[in-house]
Amino acid sequence: MQEKIIITSDSTTDLGEELIARYGVKILPLKVTLGEKTYADGVDITPDMIYDHYNKEGELPQTAAPNLSELLDFFGALVNDGYTVIHFTISAEMSSSCSNAAIAAQEFDNVHVVDTRNLSTGGGLLVISACEMAQKGMAAAEIVSKCRELTDRVSTSFVVDDLTFLHKGGRCSALAALGANLLKLKPCIEVSGGKMDVSRKYRGKFEKVLLQYIDDQVGDGSRIVPDHVFITHAGCDDEICRMCAEEVKKLMDVKEVHITRAGCTISSHCGRNTLGVLFIRR
Repeated sequence: MQEKIIITSDSTTDLGEELIARYGVKILPLKVTLGEKTYADGVDITPDMIYDHYNKEGELPQTAAPNLSELLDFFGALVNDGYTVIHFTISAEMSSSCSNAAIAAQEFDNVHVVDTRNLSTGGGLLVISACEMAQKGMAAAEIVSKCRELTDRVSTSFVVDDLTFLHKGGRCSALAALGANLLKLKPCIEVSGGKMDVSRKYRGKFEKVLLQYIDDQVGDGSRIVPDHVFITHAGCDDEICRMCAEEVKKLMDVKEVHITRAGCTISSHCGRNTLGVLFIRR
């Protein structure tokens, strides 16, 4: 009998409601503590609530991975319904989400955990890949193996307009933030080996920088798997997002360009006016 597979992930994969519904992905939210109240990422808090709180109080939220009890309940309910679970998490280098999930998975025979070694829709690309493999009837073990092989081919990067949130969150030194903001530099952050690092720095107006960044990342598109390309942002204007999507379409023949908004966990670390183009390399 064919396995009954369900693909799940923590809330950092930022797929958005439409893609989550299209592929039947089950999401386990991270926790976001803002002031004295704790929320579930994407359930009862939005990134704009975080930005409003910061503007009023000067305080960023604290984020936390699902704990062992939550993971056991989450996996247990799906296993009891007869599913084999393939669960995707944000990079283990960035959160305890992966290690907690791996510990919980040991209690079950049919729960597999995949460290995306990525964040945001970099992980989302792997989730979609897994869903499409499952739709083709592939076995869970093969899906897990192929997705782990794909992690090094995912290109995750984004341009940050303002380093304030990265600095306040401890991911950028005060000197670097001051220098970049004074010189109007827009750093490009790339994920490599599961970690974030600055790959290059742009200078100029945000819209112009984004077009140059997309041209640099996409090139002629020949090295990109054309099925899914993401434009993922943390609160950019709709016009800017559409401009970036059209630039991708101008550079390459792509089947789908998805515009998605980063959830609370990602937004609380990078801040508004952050945008990335994410894809899988051939």
